[in-house]
Amino acid sequence: MALKIYGIPRSRGIRNIWMAYELGIDFELVEVAPGESGSRKPEYMAINPNGHVPFIDDDGLVLWESMAINLYLARKHGGPVAPQNVGEEGQTMAWTAWALTGVEPHAAQIMYNASMLPEPERDPAKVTAGLAAIVAPLAVLEAALAKGGGYLVGGRFTAADLNVYGAVFYLRFAPQALAGKPAIAAWMEACRARPAAQKAFALRGE
Repeated sequence: MALKIYGIPRSRGIRNIWMAYELGIDFELVEVAPGESGSRKPEYMAINPNGHVPFIDDDGLVLWESMAINLYLARKHGGPVAPQNVGEEGQTMAWTAWALTGVEPHAAQIMYNASMLPEPERDPAKVTAGLAAIVAPLAVLEAALAKGGGYLVGGRFTAADLNVYGAVFYLRFAPQALAGKPAIAAWMEACRARPAAQKAFALRGE
């Protein structure tokens, strides 16, 4: 049975679609939007009781959380995107946890209040707070990329880069956050230029 990815490209599901293309995995995209009319419908809550997308069904194994799904797919299918030894596996998990705790909450706060929410619901103070909170994590990322030859693990594009990109991508609505960070800019360009990324983001019309 083919891998099923539940979600839509304009959600965190883009991370799993991109990873599946990187790994050359056949998959079925079951388009389920977030919310009451999609991911919170009874038939989907029965698969993922959290009521969110994305989630996957891989021959009966159900997983949710987009970055955890990517780690699983890389571990299962291997190849250069996957960790090649236990050290790289540890580094990949560390960067993934770092993205989830140190970048995504702040970047999402900026994204929603700078662009995604209806104008009356936006809070400029949250944008300011998010920009202040993201300074230190981005300095860490800039230094790591400059030192690591442009990538985070093993001097090549890996699941660590894909997962971290998935969080930093939210900062496209706040270019001032990335100003003066040439290593991050070059890394984002290299990640997005990958054929698998191009194929995945084309599903979003980008």
